[in-house]
Amino acid sequence: MHRRNLLKSAMAPAAIGAMGVMGASGAASAAERPARSPESGKKATAAGRSAPLCVQIVMFDGVEEQDYIAPFEVFAAAKRIGGALETSYVALDGPRTVTSSYGTKIVVEKGWAPESADLLVVPGGGWGSAGAGVSQEIRRGTLPKALADAKRPDLIMASICTGAMLLSAAGLTKGRNCTTHHKVKDELRKQGGVIRDARVVDDGDLVTSGGITSGLDLALWLAQRELGDSDLVLSLELMLEYERRGIVWHAPGAAAR
Repeated sequence: MHRRNLLKSAMAPAAIGAMGVMGASGAASAAERPARSPESGKKATAAGRSAPLCVQIVMFDGVEEQDYIAPFEVFAAAKRIGGALETSYVALDGPRTVTSSYGTKIVVEKGWAPESADLLVVPGGGWGSAGAGVSQEIRRGTLPKALADAKRPDLIMASICTGAMLLSAAGLTKGRNCTTHHKVKDELRKQGGVIRDARVVDDGDLVTSGGITSGLDLALWLAQRELGDSDLVLSLELMLEYERRGIVWHAPGAAAR
């Protein structure tokens, strides 16, 4: 806490500027939104990329609301305060309305296109349920297969909560350092995952996080890692009034690319 208090005076102007853009309602018209920062391209280059980080959050019926909302807000807010990234929801079966775990309906405007993504984020929700959610997607098999087929050397796969079980069903966590919701760790271990008891587990091109709210921590960590801008992430923490929790376990020598 002491370290953060010392930083607040330095970070406050950026955070206040960001909150001014967000407004009391958390939304701004196109005319009110600031132009993309001329520094964005420089930050992308500094982080080893020539274009903004393309983030796709995978959506399916029964997905847990907090699992997808938390990373979306972090990444979208990062863009608003100058981060070089673009974030969208995608669905395997094309643009449609997805019904979430608690009934929230989300219009997903983009179809499956992992070939254009740098970071694919897989939320959880509905594990062990007979209805919609992770378990049903695993039984159906199409999403795990699509995730397996999407794997390539320059694509980062990330999961929140029981989204790790979808990655496991795709064969992407076997022999890899990973984590998931505490109630599902034993099952992930049985399926070959090397469980690390950390809030976020960074194994290079595979980054997983714990329970429902850990999506905030995962997104803040990936924003810092991929954009290479710790000051921007400190500003995000102030704007969100959220301080990252727990440990980020980082595999020695792990590389994102």
